[in-house]
This record gives sequence, structure tokens and C-alpha cells, in this order.
Amino acid sequence: MSYDSAATRARLLDAAYAEFVERGLAGARVERIAAKAVANKQAIYAYFGSKDALFDAVLDTRLRILADLVPFTPDDLPGYVGALFDQLIADPDLVRLTRWKALERPDASPGELEAHLTKAGEFATVHGTSTEQAMDAMMLGLALAQAWITTAPAIRNPDGTAAEARLSRHRAAVLRAAGHLTEAAKDARDPG
Repeated sequence: MSYDSAATRARLLDAAYAEFVERGLAGARVERIAAKAVANKQAIYAYFGSKDALFDAVLDTRLRILADLVPFTPDDLPGYVGALFDQLIADPDLVRLTRWKALERPDASPGELEAHLTKAGEFATVHGTSTEQAMDAMMLGLALAQAWITTAPAIRNPDGTAAEARLSRHRAAVLRAAGHLTEAAKDARDPG
């Protein structure tokens, strides 16, 4: 039987995603990840170097998937926030993973900073704002897209399915609020 290193790496990333979503970085165990991936612990260290580096790889992979599913639209921040909201409803584990990251590693990684600054630059160019004002609008938009998780019990039926009417009203409120972010960023432009 031939050994498929790409398949092993992919299984490790999938197993690690599940483990980190459930337990965070501190609570995750490489033994459980390896067992779920049908691999050995040494494979984790061979491919990723450490549990911390594996966490970074999982986060990076999942955020790239999200970026591909929801491309940034600097000319339509409400549309972007709405698309993020929809994707996060479909994949609430990603919100949980990013919450673990915020708790256990509050500083943005170089990759995160680069991605945010690139998007802020695009927004600033389209709307004639500073990069700082654009970053503020985008971060608030991201917070709006994730805000559903704090009200999840209110928008879920007892069987765990989405309460469609409540979810629809919540989404509409998120979009209205996101619509104001672009105007607020434009209003905050430096005079002159």
C-alpha cells in the first residue's frame, strides 16, 4: 500500500478542526487528533511542527475557505456582511474556532493583518476614506456577521434547527446596521 502524505495531512487538518472547535487550543490533545485522523502523533509534528502550528494551519485553512466562499466586496459592505452571516449560519463551528483563537491568542497573526489591511485598502479606495476608517467599518461588519451566535438560543428551535422567521429578522437587522457602516466611514473622513 502506498502512503499518501497529502491525504494524511488533510485528515489531520480535518481532525484538528473538530478537536479545536470542541476544546480550543489549550484543551486539544494531539493523541485525539491523531486517532481521529487515523495517523500517528509523529505525523502531526512532521507536517506541522507543534500543536500551536497545527492550530495556525487549521485557522488559516478555514479562513481561506471562508474567503473563497465569501469574496470581499468593498463596494457593497452590507452584501459582504450578509454573505458572511449566511456562511457562518451554515458553519457555526468556524465562529467557535475563531472565538477560541480570540480567547487564547488575541493578537492577529501576520496573515490576518495582511488580509485585513488589503481589504481595508480596497474599501478606502472605493469610498474615499482612510484605511483606519475602513478598518473600523470592516471590523464592525465582521462583528455584526458573527453576532448571531450570541443570540443563537433565541434563533434556534429546541431541535437545533434555525427558527426561520427570527433568523430572517435578525439577518435584516444585521444588513441595515451594515449599511450604516459605509456611511459612517464616509462621514468620518478627514476634512480637506
